[in-house]
Amino acid sequence: MIATLGRADKLQDSKTLAGVIDSLSRFCDQVKVVEASRSPEISSCQSRLWGPALVFSRLWEKQGLPEILGRLAENRRFNFDPGQVAFALALQRLCEPGSDLRGSHWLTSVESAWFEGIALQHLYRSVSWLAEVKEDLEQELFYRDRDLFTQELDLVFLDTTSIFVYRDEETQWTRRGYSRDWRPDLPQLVLCVAVDRRGWPVAWECFPGNTADKAAFVQTVETLRRRFRIGRVSVVADRGMMGQKTIEFLTSDPDTPLDYILGVRMRRQKEVREEVLVRIDHYQEVEANLKVAEVRVGDRRYIVCRNEEEARRDAAAREKMIVHLQEKLKSGGAKNLVSNLGFRRFLKGRPGGAWILDEEAIRAEALFDGIFVLRTNLNLPAAEIAKTYKGLWRVERIFREEKSTLEVKPLYHHLDQNRIGHIMASFLALRLEIDLQRRMEEKCSDVSWPELMHDLKQLQAVRINLDGEGWLVRTDFQGAAHIAFQAAGVQPPNKVTRLTKPPQPSLAEQEICSATRGHCAL
Repeated sequence: MIATLGRADKLQDSKTLAGVIDSLSRFCDQVKVVEASRSPEISSCQSRLWGPALVFSRLWEKQGLPEILGRLAENRRFNFDPGQVAFALALQRLCEPGSDLRGSHWLTSVESAWFEGIALQHLYRSVSWLAEVKEDLEQELFYRDRDLFTQELDLVFLDTTSIFVYRDEETQWTRRGYSRDWRPDLPQLVLCVAVDRRGWPVAWECFPGNTADKAAFVQTVETLRRRFRIGRVSVVADRGMMGQKTIEFLTSDPDTPLDYILGVRMRRQKEVREEVLVRIDHYQEVEANLKVAEVRVGDRRYIVCRNEEEARRDAAAREKMIVHLQEKLKSGGAKNLVSNLGFRRFLKGRPGGAWILDEEAIRAEALFDGIFVLRTNLNLPAAEIAKTYKGLWRVERIFREEKSTLEVKPLYHHLDQNRIGHIMASFLALRLEIDLQRRMEEKCSDVSWPELMHDLKQLQAVRINLDGEGWLVRTDFQGAAHIAFQAAGVQPPNKVTRLTKPPQPSLAEQEICSATRGHCAL
């Protein structure tokens, strides 16, 4: 017999029943902890972040990163596990982007046995080490991914960006060049990322900050050929990469030629303006807001793509500009208009210094409404070419997230080695993010990434002490956090978990510690 509850007919009263339940709670430790945690007499040590560490550590293991990093760290005299520190760096990029100094403080707020004992020096040493093993790590991940997803690398999306550093002096890698961030005063690095058709990062190449996009593109393709021994690959790149030299490079190797789908700078290429766009007879509708037409000029194949919704917006914007120009011309404000290149293209001069609207230029500009043009050597249908090029958003999304969610830039490291290692940690973080996003899509979850991270961060671990024993209490799941646990294959922790006490040192160990004034490690 555990306890006498009383007569059933008298237990119908809610107050009496509550008293019985309260008296029974002393027989169950878990219930006792939950009830005690609500009491003002019990205070918790602190609340720690738990959700992201549980989910992403499982994905980290499923990608085989502990084994790969463990092999790469062999024969290195580390007095810590650099693989665990690499995970800490990647998790910080996802949850609390910032410098390594900031990360060393943030790690103390995370509930994870992986992070115990990690200090700032470990972060610095691991960042430098990641730069050393960058190529080996990417190559091992590349071949493992091919086995994991049972697919060949047949389509590569490429794009470039730049990351500035808060330093005045230039180095081998950080040089001043064309800045997409409007910071030409600061040195920068140029990055070129390659992802496959599923958005999975393949490689991330770094170049000096004064490297042109086309040069970075060419060198990245050469690197892919050399490092991964790829065969026939279709390369998709935006309009910044287009050029005759680029095309000659892609098709120059007779043994391993590369197919390509490249965006065309329509207004700068005379052939596109005067021959391609004027020879379109009709468009084939592919999907909502996407129509395509194929035009061949000699042996060159062009695919013209049109978005009707975008075309209406372009026409409306141009009409608004024309009305503004007409008002300015009537009021005698033409001088200020001519100095603006955006307005100047719709104006032409007359004898005597007068300016009028250039009707021919306005009609020519209408040809570009909602249009983008591709050049390719593939024999796929035009619709497939257009949809494949639209897949370039995977790379662009990666760069948007690297600049916002993961916040690669700006870089605060003084050494190029550490800067590259910092980028490599972001590369690993990006793999975790894309992995979780893909698994969430398989669960038919359309929650946005910021919302998902917010929900995961709400899962906290609260440590409390009760009657001399330690307990770990989990907060409730919020929003899509539970779906993320299911997608990652993580069993949710119990609401209450007893913390095991650390083993007590023997008397002999205590004497040794006393003799050495506590400098020994038990």
